[in-house]
Amino acid sequence: MTDQSGEHRGRMTKDGIRIHEAADFAGMLKAGQVSAQILDEVAELVEVGQTTAALDAFIERRAGELGSKSATIGYKGYQHASCISVNHVVCHGIPGEKKLKDGDILNIDVTVIVDGWFGDTSRMYVAGKLGRKAERLIEVTHEALFKGIEAVKPGNTFGDIGHAIQTYVEGHRMGVVRDFCGHGLGTVFHAPPNVLHYGRAGTGPVLEEGMFFTIEPMVNLGRPETKVLADDWTAVTRDKSLSAQFEHSIGVTATGCEIFTLSPTGKFHPTY
Repeated sequence: MTDQSGEHRGRMTKDGIRIHEAADFAGMLKAGQVSAQILDEVAELVEVGQTTAALDAFIERRAGELGSKSATIGYKGYQHASCISVNHVVCHGIPGEKKLKDGDILNIDVTVIVDGWFGDTSRMYVAGKLGRKAERLIEVTHEALFKGIEAVKPGNTFGDIGHAIQTYVEGHRMGVVRDFCGHGLGTVFHAPPNVLHYGRAGTGPVLEEGMFFTIEPMVNLGRPETKVLADDWTAVTRDKSLSAQFEHSIGVTATGCEIFTLSPTGKFHPTY
C-alpha cells in the first residue's frame, strides 16, 4: 500500500525513515489507545452466529463515538472500518454477511486517526470453542510478535526483528508469511520502512530513537505462501492452512520501545 499525505515532523534517515520528536509519542499513544479500546470492546460481540459485517459496523460506530476517524474507509477504494480475516484468510479479509461458526478464529485489524496520528493494531479472536491446533497457532503467533518487540532498541537492526520472529516460528514448524510486512507510520498510514518478519540478524537499517512502525507477523499453520483473491484484497494461505496475526504499533525509545496499542484491559490475547 502507498503512503497517505501527512504532516512532516522530525528528520529523515538516509533510508527514508522519519525520526519523530519526543512530543510525538503522546499523539501516537492517544491514537493507539483508541484503536486498542475498540478491539477490547468488540471482543464481547465475537460469537457463533455473528457476522463480520456486524462486527465492522460496531467498529465504525465506536471509532466515531471515541472521537476518531477510520483510516481504512475510502483507502484505495476500501469501504470498511476494519479488515476481518477468518481461518485461512491471512489478512485484508473484507467484512460480510457470512456467519461465524463454532471454532472459527479471526483476526480483526483496526486503524484510526486521532488528531492526525494513526493508531494501527490487530489481534486474534475465537468464536465458540478454540481447537487445539488453532490454539497452538495463536500462541506461537502471539509470542512471535513479542520476540520481535524484544529486539527493538537503538543500535539493533530491522533484520534483528525479522530474525527473532522467523527463528521462533520456524522452530515450532510453522510458516512465516513473506508477502506482507509491517510498516512505518505516524501522521501517515504507511511509510518506510518495510518491517519484514523474517531475515538475517544484523542486516537492514539501524534502529534509532524516534522511529515509529508496526510489527505484525502473520503465521501459517502450514506453508508460508499466500495468494490474493479476485477482490484484490483478501489474501489466503495457498495450502488452506489456518493463519493468525497479531499487530502492535511501537515507537523506539532511548532504551527499547513504547507499545502504543497495548490493550487497556489486558484483552490482547483471546485466552487471557
